[in-house]
Amino acid sequence: SAMGMLSLQVSCLCGSAPCLLCGCCPSTKNSTISRLLFTFFLFLGTLVSIIMIIPGVEKELHKLPGFCEGSGSVLGVQTHINCGSFLGHKAVYRMGFAMATFFFLFALIMVCVRSSKDPRAAVQNGFWFFKFLVLVGIVVGAFYIPDGAFTSVWFYFGVVGSFLFILVQLILLIDFAHSWSQLWLRNAAESNAKGWYAAFCIITFIFYAASIAAVVLLYVYYTKPEGCTEGKVFISINLILCLIVSVVSILPKIQDAQPHSGLLQASLITLYTIFITWSTLANVPTQTCNPTLLVRNGTGSAMATQSLTTWWDPPSIVGLVIFIFCTLFISIRSSDHPQVNKLMMTEEGAAGVGGDAGDTESRLHHAYDNEQDGVAYNYTFFHLCLLLASLYIMMTLTNWYRPDESFQVLTSPWTAVWVKICSSWAGILLYLWTLVAPLLLPDRDFS
Repeated sequence: SAMGMLSLQVSCLCGSAPCLLCGCCPSTKNSTISRLLFTFFLFLGTLVSIIMIIPGVEKELHKLPGFCEGSGSVLGVQTHINCGSFLGHKAVYRMGFAMATFFFLFALIMVCVRSSKDPRAAVQNGFWFFKFLVLVGIVVGAFYIPDGAFTSVWFYFGVVGSFLFILVQLILLIDFAHSWSQLWLRNAAESNAKGWYAAFCIITFIFYAASIAAVVLLYVYYTKPEGCTEGKVFISINLILCLIVSVVSILPKIQDAQPHSGLLQASLITLYTIFITWSTLANVPTQTCNPTLLVRNGTGSAMATQSLTTWWDPPSIVGLVIFIFCTLFISIRSSDHPQVNKLMMTEEGAAGVGGDAGDTESRLHHAYDNEQDGVAYNYTFFHLCLLLASLYIMMTLTNWYRPDESFQVLTSPWTAVWVKICSSWAGILLYLWTLVAPLLLPDRDFS
């Protein structure tokens, strides 16, 4: 009956995650579906942020209650225009704040959950309708935060979170490249070895070629023969660091300790580091050294109208794509890279898969609980990763720009430059550590 159907739908929304998606995912683990749904919440927030920063929508945001009040005293006469000028920017900050609060709340609730028998695991894997309501409630509340110092203080929270998320992305890329090379080496062992090794070489060559081309373009566009010292230094240091890790990754001793480390991983990390360098140079606040610099006036001058579209400059778009890839990868990964698992606090990839072929038959078309003996990933750490992701996407969409204290211009501060370049150095050192750790600490068991 209709009543029965309704109660079924309600129980599905309020029940466990598997019920929501079991039709479309054959034999899926409970843990994976929960992670995908949380990631979906993050993407939903990102989409709303993107919509709010589109110029046409941004102009309408002043109609939101409590969002524009209190800025008149700062700006004197031109209250309306000035307030409207940074509304998209402020709205993205509030969305970022709301999503970060949501994930922080869950990180706190899920501290020390060991298996799905823990009653709190039901909160992680179920009650999706109520979670959605909580998220909406936090978002609405965030828009009532008075303007004042909120934007300038939250900027620094965003900066720290983004620094950490750039490192998380790098760890995920190491893991992705490791799984990739494992898979292809396995294929090479089973079938046409020559073809797989050729594919290996071609991919590695493409990554390195792209990195070299990118470095040349960075020298051409972001430096001048005289001046622009910072740009030249940043590009050169990162180039040298990338060369060092590439050489280290193929040293015989490293190869003995880790037969699967190789140039594929190193080439991907090199490309990522060059991307972070590009992103850094796009924030250098000197007009002569940075052709992509935007300075947005609050006074509605010609400069302001032509640069209303703040975020879709190329570094931000590439950043958005990498962000989407990495957050999805956090949700579906099951890794067999021991150091990465230690860093990312996940169980071994093979663990929790269990069961034989007959068992799989019976599970076809429903999600099964693979966490009764122990969780497949650290719940709190997963939520902290999504918290950092929401701060990173907030900074990406606002280009790491911050409204000047007088709220007259939107500028790119040196803070953003130093944070990004330091995160690229920290990332390379982290990768170097994953290579040399088994040699430096022979007593510790990395397998």
